[in-house]
Amino acid sequence: MKFYHSKQLNSVSNVTHAFTTRYSGNLAFHVNDNPLHVEKNHNRLANKLFYNKESLVHMKQIHSSLVHVVDENDNFENPPTCDALITNKKNTPLMVMVADCSPLLFYDEKENVIAVAHAGRAGAFKNIVKNVVDSFADKFKCEPENIIVSIGAGIGVCCYEVGSEIYNEAKELNLEYAMQKRGNSYYLDVGKILNSQLLACGIKEKNIEISADCTSCKNDTYFSYRADGITGRFAGVIKLN
Repeated sequence: MKFYHSKQLNSVSNVTHAFTTRYSGNLAFHVNDNPLHVEKNHNRLANKLFYNKESLVHMKQIHSSLVHVVDENDNFENPPTCDALITNKKNTPLMVMVADCSPLLFYDEKENVIAVAHAGRAGAFKNIVKNVVDSFADKFKCEPENIIVSIGAGIGVCCYEVGSEIYNEAKELNLEYAMQKRGNSYYLDVGKILNSQLLACGIKEKNIEISADCTSCKNDTYFSYRADGITGRFAGVIKLN
């Protein structure tokens, strides 16, 4: 089972985290994979990262900007419907699953709060990261300058071709800076939007880490919906110890 770590979060002693890869196996139950195989992959990951699988909270992701504060009803068998999770509960791992969208891991080092978010084009256009940072402040009295953010591999501007309607939508949202035109085609840089939105929320530039890997270019390492069509999901996981 292969996964990689954030340099930012590696320096934090009381947090366990990882970004998985294609080599870690598919972690999603909704992509026509054998549920027993998916369960086995979750068990292996839980063993590797030393958490109880049943305490893992993942999500029914719907490309929204909804942030859910984890409560006693949330567990592996009962995932909430949202695209971001936040908690200050120890030994409660949070998971975001992706296959071209960006997986975000958040940690407030002062108040000991963690979060995950799922941000593709829809999440970026809806500014889900602002909702997450607002939740840190509103629910846990956190200050943006204390929050570390690590963004795992997602589809890059090299491969993310979109239609003119997406370009027009980006223009309306003042996100034209994240569009590239090559010939008659438009390409979207989701990571550029997320970085800009995080800075606008008051996150320090030195506390933001963004993977340079493109999931479509490197679909031998990551699952990529754009490159593969029907495919699995890899994940970002974070837990307070």
